[in-house]
Amino acid sequence: MAAARKGTVGVVGLGIMGGAFAGNLTEAGWRVIGYDIDPARCRALARLGVEIAADVGEVARKAPTVITSLPSPKALASTVATIVKTKVPRRVFVEASTFTIEDKTAAEKKLRKAGHVMLDCPMSGTGAQARVRDLVVYASGNAAEIDKQRPMLAAFTRAVHDVGDFGNGSRMKYVANLLVAIHNVASAEAMVLGIKAGLPPQLIYDLIKIGAGNSRVFELRGPMMVKDDYASNVTMKISIWQKDMDVIGGFARKIRVPTPMFDASSAVYIKARKSGYDDQDTAAVCAVLEKMAGVKRGRAKKR
Repeated sequence: MAAARKGTVGVVGLGIMGGAFAGNLTEAGWRVIGYDIDPARCRALARLGVEIAADVGEVARKAPTVITSLPSPKALASTVATIVKTKVPRRVFVEASTFTIEDKTAAEKKLRKAGHVMLDCPMSGTGAQARVRDLVVYASGNAAEIDKQRPMLAAFTRAVHDVGDFGNGSRMKYVANLLVAIHNVASAEAMVLGIKAGLPPQLIYDLIKIGAGNSRVFELRGPMMVKDDYASNVTMKISIWQKDMDVIGGFARKIRVPTPMFDASSAVYIKARKSGYDDQDTAAVCAVLEKMAGVKRGRAKKR
């Protein structure tokens, strides 16, 4: 009954982020219709009470509001094409992925032509934060629709901000993720400096956390660096993060903004990919810097 009172929402893309959205919405009393191309993800979310649809079209037929959390622009274009072809009544699409503004604008135009509304709503936060509803929504687009979606968005986030015209959500996400990219590598660099200097990793983490050098990124990724384990609790895969890095770098170049710190951090992520950490957490840049520094301790397990 609680689900019926709160309403129905669809989630297309049940990965680390989308899966957390769906799980938390279900727990909060919403009826959630989910879909993912990965059967394992569908089974995992079904165990949490999410109703699994046969395809994207079924999600759109059953849910007046649909959240999309997708891994690539190609996946977004395919999803939009299916929805347009399905010819369902007016729907509101909350696009939560990190893509170029051009890719999102193209999707918005096609959905609008088909009678739908699309909001550009990237989320600030990691997979670990998503699991505990510690996300901030950068919502942009139709202000009236954003207001209507606030109760639903509040069910799996801690704050919803209307940042204005469509595309501003993505612009804000680029700014936030630029800092995340830098803070993550900076956290690893500091950890490696301390470890090679002979300080215990846990001591480094405990004292940085309570000092002036702390950051939310250090708090989230530092424990993985302490344990030298980047596969057990992945919050953002390096392979997926590279997509975000490319989007941010391209946007900065387009508007002619120099990004020396971001560019320096980018080289470390690229090295992490070449070193076989694609499916591990972005905190694995610590392992890369340790190898460069000649630090000897147990390596992170590779899958």
